[in-house]
Amino acid sequence: MRIAVAGATGNIGALTVAALERGGHDVVRVSRSLGVDLTTGDGLDDALAGVEAVVDATNGPVTDRAGTVAYLGTTTRNLLAAEERAGVRHHVLLSIVGIDRVEGNAHYAGKREQERLVAAGPVPWTIVPATQFHDFAAMVASWTERDGVATIAPLLVQPIAPADVAGILAEIAVGEPQGRYADVAGPEPQDLVDMARRSNEARGRAVKLVPTWSALFGPAMAGNVLLPGEGARIAPTTFDEWLAEQR
Repeated sequence: MRIAVAGATGNIGALTVAALERGGHDVVRVSRSLGVDLTTGDGLDDALAGVEAVVDATNGPVTDRAGTVAYLGTTTRNLLAAEERAGVRHHVLLSIVGIDRVEGNAHYAGKREQERLVAAGPVPWTIVPATQFHDFAAMVASWTERDGVATIAPLLVQPIAPADVAGILAEIAVGEPQGRYADVAGPEPQDLVDMARRSNEARGRAVKLVPTWSALFGPAMAGNVLLPGEGARIAPTTFDEWLAEQR
């Protein structure tokens, strides 16, 4: 099966490409660095020729709410329009668990716009909401780290291994469109501050972490807001197992 992966050079995109190729599929990599620009549509028609399904694992730039919504809205419209022209039969969007329960987060607003466009669009679709990835905590801490000190929000999450997410996306892409898929999560709830501490220790990094709410991750995201809902699909890889691979 010929399948395109948008965001193919990113973390989840590259793992999804690998999972599909292991399954014997013909994978088209869609990325600006490979000559396909989702913001303008340049190269999309050629890239999607003969493609039956598209996995959208793209990410938007870290910016304000209006900028993020505009960016993800533009790229999604361009991708869906090109898919319609190419006769693509299945659009798979990677989204985030809990985005409808949180206001004030620019990235979540952009993902809601993506979901809206996909659900109203011309291509049959599956939206896959996933929880935060195992590497999320260390990444968030790195954004604020200065002189060995970083602030990080005290969030309760149920993280999932990036490779597990990619495997699920690959599985769904080769099947029939399913509409909104069940929440996808890892096996155990975790504290984000503790995850960041343990991730840094595993990588031999000494960083003092200061639990702090921020404009990006505020008190509205506290408690169970980011945890998966009932009927979630639970992936097998624990945070401890993933962490052992990082040492």
